[in-house]
Amino acid sequence: MKRLLILSFALLLGLTFASAQESRGIRFESGSLSEILAKAKKENKLVFMDVYASWCGPCKIMATEVFTQKKVGDYFNKTFVNAKFDAEKGEGVQIARRYGVEAYPTFLLLDGNGTLVGKMVGGSPANDFIQKIEGLRQKALQTE
Repeated sequence: MKRLLILSFALLLGLTFASAQESRGIRFESGSLSEILAKAKKENKLVFMDVYASWCGPCKIMATEVFTQKKVGDYFNKTFVNAKFDAEKGEGVQIARRYGVEAYPTFLLLDGNGTLVGKMVGGSPANDFIQKIEGLRQKALQTE
């Protein structure tokens, strides 16, 4: 009985920690591309999209070491509607084709109509990543 209680407590603690970690980083929307674009249009934001492959090492590093950081989450969650798609599954296959994704990870900025307004290939440490994406965003805003 004591073992079961300790195991239950450890499991609960682990789930709480995982939930806290997830809420600190980027919150990615679930749903179809059309639903994500509609949300971006409604909120007058661009879409930040991570197009990845499950076997991609740099994609995994971005997902576990960069996207989970508080400063990254703070910037992306207030600035964009965030989405991610596996380029080799489901709707991700069509998205990768539509936007000319040829390497992973590829990060896209889309307006609410689905028009590509920025594209970056490859990962970066958190501060550099924020700076590069913000540069793409600023360029996109200047061309509107």
